Amino acid sequence: MDNQTRIDRVTRFIETLNQARELGLSVTDAGDGTLTLCLPYSDRIIGNPDTGVIHGGAITTLMDTTSGCVILCALEDFELCPTLDLRVDYMRPAHPHKPVYARAETYRITRNIIFTRCEAYQDGGETIANCVATFMRIGKEASPKHYRDLIAGGAK
Repeated sequence: MDNQTRIDRVTRFIETLNQARELGLSVTDAGDGTLTLCLPYSDRIIGNPDTGVIHGGAITTLMDTTSGCVILCALEDFELCPTLDLRVDYMRPAHPHKPVYARAETYRITRNIIFTRCEAYQDGGETIANCVATFMRIGKEASPKHYRDLIAGGAK
């Protein structure tokens, strides 16, 4: 699978997730088992109105989505993989009025579990938060065929 196919697959998947659409998440890069998503700054995600700092829940959602979607870049066939565990360590608040990026990778794939790690950062590369997650593999047949086709091939 080439990188454009991965980007298209993740984009189609994100479009099915209400929270990802509401946050305006978009793909900036995808590779074999790697993915970067962008969370644009918006007044809707401000956690502290006095400082304009982004709410931690928006950053957690960005990292959970990136960690889950990187699986689409690692597996040849689409399969839903629910989050089993997600641990986020916040290092510092995000600077206001700037987008936040999350870069994730799969570092181990077993028959039943997929392990990922993720970093949220802004331009300049300073880490906002780190995340490790595990996802349960339930097999491609656990998703309706029309949904698999939508994500994998763009069928409507």
